[in-house]
Amino acid sequence: MFSKTCEYGIRAAIFIASESYQDKRVGLKDIAQKIDSPEAFTAKILQILARNKIVNSIKGVGGGFEIPKKKMKKINMTQIVKAIDGDVVFTGCGLGLSKCSDEHPCPAHFKFETIRTELATMLENTNLEELALGVVSGETFLRYSATQL
Repeated sequence: MFSKTCEYGIRAAIFIASESYQDKRVGLKDIAQKIDSPEAFTAKILQILARNKIVNSIKGVGGGFEIPKKKMKKINMTQIVKAIDGDVVFTGCGLGLSKCSDEHPCPAHFKFETIRTELATMLENTNLEELALGVVSGETFLRYSATQL
């Protein structure tokens, strides 16, 4: 449903928000490790998130990435998905065909339309704060550890 880049972007935003909620900035290496992503790839994703004002990038000593607490509630998952993948998940064909519409549907068009609508609603109604708080509380996680297997 989402590109690998978008999956990592969502994970990165949640991790940064969970650390920011505890008044911590995080560096590239920590983010890449916590979301299980290569550093160079993570750096490109963080550039996209910073350019779209989802995360703040602070340079220099004591720098890193952060998201102000008051901003977390205002950032919904739709913003992150659109920043990275555009609106293809909301408008694209479920089978990846370039020409698919109500007038010229693919075999899965009308069934996928229902799923796409529900996904759009969920993403629009899910903010970064609620996802970050799940990680902070330990109720949710961003990667498996040996003790969780």
